[in-house]
Amino acid sequence: MTFRAKFGVVAAAMAFAALGAQAQESTNRVAVMTDWNVFAEPAAAPVDCWGVAVPKETVNTDANGRIKAVRRGDILLFVTYRPKDKVLGQVSFLGGYPFAPESFVTVEIGDKKFEMFTDGEYAFALPEDDTRILDALKNGVDAVVTGRSSRGTITKDTFSLLGFTAASEAAQKYCGG
Repeated sequence: MTFRAKFGVVAAAMAFAALGAQAQESTNRVAVMTDWNVFAEPAAAPVDCWGVAVPKETVNTDANGRIKAVRRGDILLFVTYRPKDKVLGQVSFLGGYPFAPESFVTVEIGDKKFEMFTDGEYAFALPEDDTRILDALKNGVDAVVTGRSSRGTITKDTFSLLGFTAASEAAQKYCGG
């Protein structure tokens, strides 16, 4: 990937991070699909729509694998649609802590494994991986997201995928996709 392409991906990620803060505060929930919620902003004529879930299980360990008690902020897995900006199913993760610099987050869905790059508290799939991850999420039972905090804590968050396909389709529909 060229420097210009990487810079574009990072710039898009930073713009999404700003939207992520809005996503957490939105009250415009338009649907609930089993373990996934669908939001649309603004409510009248949505231009940003997303499906989001919280983990069903969270395990935090130190570098030696010992369970560790930590305080984390919101932990969320997103799929976002913003057709105006040609964002059609962007997969991202909010870890609830700053990730270790230059680290990656791993997403395991069944026997498939993907890496997402990190930026602050967020992790994003590269645009060319979004479709493959979406397909895996639609066909999977759960997604296990593993990351490393800036303090060295290893986190493993398990998300149910019950309702993911319906939530993804609803989010896309609400944004006119």
